[in-house]
Amino acid sequence: MKLLFLACLSPKTGNCTTAERIRAHIESAGHTCELRDAADFKSSAEVASLIEQKPPFEGAIAIHLFKGGRLLLGEATVPSENTQVPFGVVFGGTDINEDVKVEQKRAVMEQVLLKARFAVAFTDKLKAEAEVFLLSQSSKIHVQPQGIKTEAAQSFCWSEFLRRSGVSGEDVEDLHVFLLVCGLRRVKDPLYLLEAFSEWHTENPLVVLIIIGPKIDPVFTEEVEAISKRSAGVYLAQERSQEELHAAMRRSAALVNSSVSEGMSAAILEAMDLEVPVVARDIPGNTAVVQHEVTGLLYSSPQEFVRVSQRLLVDGELRERVVANGKRYVEEHHSLDHEREAYQRLVDTLH
Repeated sequence: MKLLFLACLSPKTGNCTTAERIRAHIESAGHTCELRDAADFKSSAEVASLIEQKPPFEGAIAIHLFKGGRLLLGEATVPSENTQVPFGVVFGGTDINEDVKVEQKRAVMEQVLLKARFAVAFTDKLKAEAEVFLLSQSSKIHVQPQGIKTEAAQSFCWSEFLRRSGVSGEDVEDLHVFLLVCGLRRVKDPLYLLEAFSEWHTENPLVVLIIIGPKIDPVFTEEVEAISKRSAGVYLAQERSQEELHAAMRRSAALVNSSVSEGMSAAILEAMDLEVPVVARDIPGNTAVVQHEVTGLLYSSPQEFVRVSQRLLVDGELRERVVANGKRYVEEHHSLDHEREAYQRLVDTLH
């Protein structure tokens, strides 16, 4: 079966990583799956024209109900029976958490969900939100958590990583590095903790915050760069490969999440798999995977972030508990094999 897969493919974003992984699952079942950036298409008519090229696509998948899904609603320039291929959708997170608040977008997403053969939500909570805000298509929505696989680079040099990130001094081995992994865009809110963290660093120079991730929003990236430079103890690192990022995570005191909205943070799950404590903002997407003081730590304000992080550094028993439980949680709920089987089964419904 020849499938078209639409996703937002900004370099190394969560959606991009997820799309590559799902494509591999589909192709391992013998299908052909062509991954295309949804941002390259201005209308569903353009996608319909692509679908009808010879040999035509027989089915389609999109990540994000609005950004990807709307392009599959089938407005062909030359109407034909093959215009609208059977398709499925994967919720991106911001579609259900943010875009449903905009009436025009919600109306489009309801049409997408109505016509889709299936929809995938990463969490039960995301499925419940979709059922509240969109026309109920409950039987179509399948909950399939993201599959997680980590691989840390063997040749990674921690001291060089710190030096290139701007961290100087001779006692780098004594530092407690908090690693905030995110694409630089407003929904990830990397500036949320900076003032409180700088105050903490002034009291304890051994704690530093390193922000690392792709520069997705150029204007916002400039803002983050400027504020980071004048914030004591805060550094902005150059983007690294996935393997190097995992190696950096493994050496860190904790993985930090400060997002305003999340579907399901792959970085959080990867940190758990790498046995790194997680300190995450208390929002629905995060609480679906982080249980406070069980699989990680949650905070609702910058001041609370500092308090729970200070506790993490001195309470060895707490640290061991959240690390062990986090690792177990990922192994039990985010199996790559289970994810592969689920998508292969769902793609079969497009025949």
